[in-house]
Amino acid sequence: MHKMFVYRIYPTKKQATLLQATLDECRWLYNHLLEQRKKVYEQTGKGLSLYQQINTLPVLKQQRPSLASVHSQVLQNVAVRLDLAFKAFFRRVKAGEKPGYPRFKGRNRYDSFTYPQSGFRLDEQGKLYASGIGHIKIVLHRPLRGKIQTLTIRRSSTGKWYAAFSVECEPERLPENPHQVGIDVGLHTFATLSDGTAIAAPRFFRQEERALAKVQRKHSRLAEGTPERRQHRQVIARVHERIAFRRKNFTHQLSRQIVNASGFIAVEDLHVNRMVHHHCLAKSISDAAWSQFFDQLFYKAEEAGRTFVKVNPAYTSQTCSVCGHRQKMPLDQRLFECPCCHAQLDRDLNAARNIKALGLQSVGLPLEAPASRRGE
Repeated sequence: MHKMFVYRIYPTKKQATLLQATLDECRWLYNHLLEQRKKVYEQTGKGLSLYQQINTLPVLKQQRPSLASVHSQVLQNVAVRLDLAFKAFFRRVKAGEKPGYPRFKGRNRYDSFTYPQSGFRLDEQGKLYASGIGHIKIVLHRPLRGKIQTLTIRRSSTGKWYAAFSVECEPERLPENPHQVGIDVGLHTFATLSDGTAIAAPRFFRQEERALAKVQRKHSRLAEGTPERRQHRQVIARVHERIAFRRKNFTHQLSRQIVNASGFIAVEDLHVNRMVHHHCLAKSISDAAWSQFFDQLFYKAEEAGRTFVKVNPAYTSQTCSVCGHRQKMPLDQRLFECPCCHAQLDRDLNAARNIKALGLQSVGLPLEAPASRRGE
């Protein structure tokens, strides 16, 4: 399987200048190749292929000598990125979606470059060597396992640099676990498990709203187009970065705990992009990061050899998990009370048990006896 290992790197001032210069050259090349494709299509009605554009690189190096300072395969990867953008554009056109024609990249819109095969290595001294840059300090906070395929160096919006290694490795299977769990996500609690465990919603964005509003007010008072305003953008970016880091750390730890403790995991197949159109709940839904949580659950379960299924969330909150009776449940009603079997339980717990039952049914596994008792 393929995995990505991301590490923080600490370039010197000279190396940071070289990294930024490499980004600038790659961005220039991307924009030049895009303009080339547009002109050729307007003149001939036909587009250029990937290899036709790669073959123009030697001529471009003569016209722009600074391109020679960048590793040749890094330049070729720029052409590959543009080709992938056009393939995605034509795919969307055929599917009848909004096309989204590839755009020219501004200075802050091109933030990474890739060594596809060679031009880099990890030294025994614990440093990363990148062609054209030199030996860069890297913090290997966890062991890098597997055969390294590519290296991508990325600059964050706050000016931090990261090295992302794509590796091919054997999956780390976990011992079989008979425990089965259904997960209902929500805004009142982040997640409720079918075994009764409730994980409180951390609401990281809500916690940082005052700090974010403070720096945004200061930013709005700075005159537009001034160096002070441009520099202050990083202050706002750091607040957003801190929120994203905390949220990602939370979902990583929770998804790892669930995968380690359960052999079967069932979740709702939610369309979050549609749900955020609700103007009253959009901020809270985005803050919850359900899609990020489900994605991490999926790939960790796949590597560990766990069974992971998504089920249709329709009526999971309105159906009794004991007898199957269905009734309307307004969002403000937190207790599910069944008039048929008189079961009483939290609405999220009831939904989690229904999700688990639907998941087991979808893969042909036998349903367990209900965990709740009459009058519970």
